[in-house]
Amino acid sequence: MRLNLGEEVPVFLHGDTIISDYNQIIDYMEKNFVGETVAQLIPDPDSPLYDRVQQYRHLLDGLPMDAYTHGCILHPELTTDSMIPKYATAEIRRHLANAATELMKLDHEEPQLTEPHLSKQKKLMAKILDHDNVNYLKKILGELAMVLDQVEAELEKRKLEYQGQKCELWLCGPEFTLADICLGALLHRLKFLGLSRKYWEDGSRPNLQSFFVRVQKRYAFRKVLGDIHTTLLSAVLPNAFRMVKKKPPSFFGASFLMGSLGGMGYFAYWYLKKKYM
Repeated sequence: MRLNLGEEVPVFLHGDTIISDYNQIIDYMEKNFVGETVAQLIPDPDSPLYDRVQQYRHLLDGLPMDAYTHGCILHPELTTDSMIPKYATAEIRRHLANAATELMKLDHEEPQLTEPHLSKQKKLMAKILDHDNVNYLKKILGELAMVLDQVEAELEKRKLEYQGQKCELWLCGPEFTLADICLGALLHRLKFLGLSRKYWEDGSRPNLQSFFVRVQKRYAFRKVLGDIHTTLLSAVLPNAFRMVKKKPPSFFGASFLMGSLGGMGYFAYWYLKKKYM
């Protein structure tokens, strides 16, 4: 809380610098951690690839990942072969049903809590209730399909652009960049949620499927994204709202979950950068 009153993750500390926005963290690291042994994941501004990387970085990072996640947990009927623990849906619904009562009790039982604490928790509850709207979920999943169509077309352009050349092709060119981290993290999440068959494993987007196979072979992705979703949802999620009731001042569970679920690209980026530092 001393570092970030909003209880958001991640929080980055470097000397006297404290940054809590993960996009700003990435930009800071790209600027300050440089050298021959450090991977550069954002091209120089004068590079012809810079605008393309930034375009897809912001496009993919702007997707409502938390809404996909909560929506698919609460509406498993829209998924296929989901890896979400079956008890997660019932557990969340039980807490949502009691949300109003629990928040009222917080007001009376924990008077030492400041308004930012309660406001944060109320916003979190409201957000998940919004994500329980199946029509909203279908709408954003339809919009996701259009984004993936754009990515599929971009990957096809790379094949034509570098046809006949012996190089590994990624979203923006022959170099692995932040855009690939964002895309890889997105596909990994969709696979976990049970949406991969709908979006690429049915053969509708072969370039996307090929990309996902290749990105999963990278050591950093296996290290960071291997089992982290299962760990988060099996260990943190069922207890997140219970923590609101039992230990409000230490309520990092749900906030940590929200930040982590929405920012997996950051964690993949951090490991890629860290291994070269």
